[in-house]
Amino acid sequence: MDALSEANGTFALTLLKKLGEDNSNNVFISPLSISSALAMVLVGARGNTAAQMCQMLSLSKSSVGVEDVHQGFQNLLCEVNRTCTQYLLRTTDRLFGEKVYDFLSVSHIPVCPKQIETEVEELDFVCASEEARKHINTWVAEKTEGEDVFSPPHQYLVHLF
Repeated sequence: MDALSEANGTFALTLLKKLGEDNSNNVFISPLSISSALAMVLVGARGNTAAQMCQMLSLSKSSVGVEDVHQGFQNLLCEVNRTCTQYLLRTTDRLFGEKVYDFLSVSHIPVCPKQIETEVEELDFVCASEEARKHINTWVAEKTEGEDVFSPPHQYLVHLF
């Protein structure tokens, strides 16, 4: 876990420097959340894409192998989410994918929930984007005690790959 923590630290500082290049804005991010979400996507990445993701996440500079990343994140997130502490900190992730792409049938998907404690869910972003937004907001509200993070469609952009 030390190698993964070091890689996460390097990734966090690199990301903060990049996002902070415009000194006119404050930056508030959760590098752990971003890196754990990217690690979920890394499960399905192959070839050059996987190599670029490892480089971006600073995993290529550490002794953490791609095969160890998911177990490392599992251990790290268990440590972060411990219940017997003086603070309350919860992390959670879920992959929402466009149902047209049938990504649930891909062989790597079953690995995600077991190793990273996440779930994957298909939604119709193309024909029912408002319903998808509401569904995601309901899930987020359950996990964040009422917070609503996705604004109505005219205020946000959804990337479909």
